[in-house]
Amino acid sequence: MTSTTTDTSRPAGILRLANSFCDAKALLTAVELGLFTTLHEGPAGAEEIRERLGLHGRGLADWLDLLVEVRLLEREGDRYRNGPGADRYLVRGSDSYIGGFIERSNRNLYPAWGRLSEALRTGEPQSGSDFEAVVNNPHILAQFINSMDALTRVLGPQLIDAYDGWTGYESVLDVGGCRGGLVAQIVKAHPHLSGAVFDLPQMSPFFDEKAAEQGLTDKLSFHGGSFFTDPLPSADIVVLGHVLHDWDEQQRKFLVEKAYESVNPGGVLLVYDRMLDRASSRVENLVISLDMLLVTDGGSEYTVAELRGHAEAAGFASVEDRLLGDDDTLVVARKAS
Repeated sequence: MTSTTTDTSRPAGILRLANSFCDAKALLTAVELGLFTTLHEGPAGAEEIRERLGLHGRGLADWLDLLVEVRLLEREGDRYRNGPGADRYLVRGSDSYIGGFIERSNRNLYPAWGRLSEALRTGEPQSGSDFEAVVNNPHILAQFINSMDALTRVLGPQLIDAYDGWTGYESVLDVGGCRGGLVAQIVKAHPHLSGAVFDLPQMSPFFDEKAAEQGLTDKLSFHGGSFFTDPLPSADIVVLGHVLHDWDEQQRKFLVEKAYESVNPGGVLLVYDRMLDRASSRVENLVISLDMLLVTDGGSEYTVAELRGHAEAAGFASVEDRLLGDDDTLVVARKAS
């Protein structure tokens, strides 16, 4: 991130860091307007881009050239084309599209960060809508699900590689697993497993759509409810991925204890989050922790030590941690047979 490469011992570096939100907004806007999807069809000049996207024209060349400088676009003469990363990950409709999370950042996180001062003064979220409002609005819920799909497309293969014990078990449950994007990847990679998702009932039709799309209706099941008030199904492997950071420390402790009851004897709990111990990801994960300040009532990132304490208090026989992908940490908690 900018703060790790900018020399903040000099005025120019401080000013550059202060304006790094401009680079981010250029990217957020490009995804919002569908620029990379348009250029996936082939290189185009500024006037052609203006017509396709319905833009005025003023500032267009500067915006495109800024995206060239941050290596999202490439320019040859007066024509622009997608850079390799943009063409792979930012084209709507592609299997590798991660723009759903970027779209959510543009709509939700970017405005909320503009109210960081108020959040720090009051401790109150600033996103303008709580999760209950999100899940009860089908249009907004679909947007949220798209952002979660973007994350699981990246993290799914990394989790499958990072944990090496899939073959010893028969069932996997993803708690807070949205529409099943993660568990579908796990079951496809390890077909001997049956998969299940526990999430709010409003997720059910989206889950059914995903299971059918993946040809896994006979391998996946959905269980609707609230993990604070309803019992969790049992499974050999229980996953809590990017869930605990939505809640405060006491709620995290409660959910780990509840997960312990859900794990079959001899099974495991897999937890991954942007935990704060990882030196190489310290800046990125502190940013995500502040995201939680801005969009939840009490959530934050946390340390491996905190999670280890919750897991051991709940009764898990052993707890170990390992790196997961670029910025996450995976904690594996094993239950005695």
